[in-house]
Amino acid sequence: MKKKIAVIGAGFSGLSAAAYLSKAGYEVHVFEKHEQAGGRARQFSTPEGFRFDMGPSWYWMPDIIESFFSDFGCSTSDFFDLVSLNPQFEMVFDSANLSIPESYEDLKLLFESIEPGAASKLDKFMQSAKFKYEVGMRDFVNKPCHSWGEFLSPKIAFSALKLDLLSNFRSYVARYFLDKRLRTLMEFPVIFLGASPKEIPALYSLMNYGGYALGTHYPKGGFYQLVLAMQKVAQIQGATFHFNHNVEALEIKNKTITSLIIDGKKIAFDFVVASADYHHIETLLPEDLKNYTDSYWKNRTFAPSCLIYYLGMKSTIPNLTHHTLFFEPDLDEHIASIYGDKKWPEKPLFYVCCPSKTDTHVAPENQENLFLLMPVATGINDDDKTREEYLLKMLKRLERHTGAGNLYEQIVYKRSYCVRDFVNDYNAYGGNAYGLANTLRQTAVWKPKIKNQKIHNLFYTGQLTIPGPGVPPSIISGKIVAKEVIDLNL
Repeated sequence: MKKKIAVIGAGFSGLSAAAYLSKAGYEVHVFEKHEQAGGRARQFSTPEGFRFDMGPSWYWMPDIIESFFSDFGCSTSDFFDLVSLNPQFEMVFDSANLSIPESYEDLKLLFESIEPGAASKLDKFMQSAKFKYEVGMRDFVNKPCHSWGEFLSPKIAFSALKLDLLSNFRSYVARYFLDKRLRTLMEFPVIFLGASPKEIPALYSLMNYGGYALGTHYPKGGFYQLVLAMQKVAQIQGATFHFNHNVEALEIKNKTITSLIIDGKKIAFDFVVASADYHHIETLLPEDLKNYTDSYWKNRTFAPSCLIYYLGMKSTIPNLTHHTLFFEPDLDEHIASIYGDKKWPEKPLFYVCCPSKTDTHVAPENQENLFLLMPVATGINDDDKTREEYLLKMLKRLERHTGAGNLYEQIVYKRSYCVRDFVNDYNAYGGNAYGLANTLRQTAVWKPKIKNQKIHNLFYTGQLTIPGPGVPPSIISGKIVAKEVIDLNL
């Protein structure tokens, strides 16, 4: 008789775990509190004809995503069309803007035009970043991280110094480039990892290779196409999805979960994989069966939350690319507001995604789909009045950049999303958007464990555990935890 496994949450890690566990022959049931899969990567449509991806919009590390599908004998192209963006994105500065080209050779020309000698330095930077990417994303991040002994393989040991684990990212970038814009450009990707470049290990220059060298892509129909594709793969393997099903409690006997209480109904399972918020799942456990205390979570460095606006515009906006980053103010000032004083930033950085520049399916003809995102501290008050004040600030700067006028009056659909929504929708600790920051002290073995140390059949996956935040890491996390369950039963 097949053993039954419950996967709590249908985000990327849950979808991944469900697919691998189903392939291994288990009876897998995925319980999702919302009406669709995706977690933070859900999608919604409006009566006005707009289609919004709610979260992830940067399709980086395409080879890592492709490897998931190849494990099941298929390809992303079986499910959606992937477009390579050119330019990849634009960065807006006070002095001048940088448009990042699709071609790496063109990127070198751009660097050289800004700083003589920077093209050859970029080559050296990327050669090192490629090495870190190949070792990091194929060896380093695929470990379950029970102990440091897992990293004593000859290949990893031989590569240790070249991985730059003990250098901080800011100092590392400064070895190569002098121009402030180039430094900011190279530092930008690690913001996804949830901390200041001063706190992120230089290992994560692998992000630069996974983005700039491998390119920035977009799935036609929106990022949600990746969610639908992964859900389909899991279903083909035999997984069953239960939407609008909220896990309310875990029944435990003799340090073993025997069943879940789901919308008042008791259902028995042999194993549980929690893809929901790690801390939230632990609130469902007795104190003596938790992996971590409340003080542990309070002392973690969390990645930011964010203020998001989904805007439907009644006319097109000129001089705007698919991805635009507004970096006119100082990066460190904004970061200090997130990790220092924990307050709303005085001079915010923000990001604009305009997928309607690439995809006619996400907005009515001659209209525009805008996604505005501004990183903010976790746990801050995000009342509607404050949200609206920052919307006006962002639109003003967007007007200055594009030459468009009266953008607020062009809005035909508007929805905001911030700290309290992350708490309500995802039980996110402190309303965080991206999980735990990938600081050195929160890397590998120092991340929350993927297995409950006191309950033998409870496992955790997702952005609060290994390998960390981001779509590709979450997919990898699901694969790692599935292997742990499978190995336990061999």
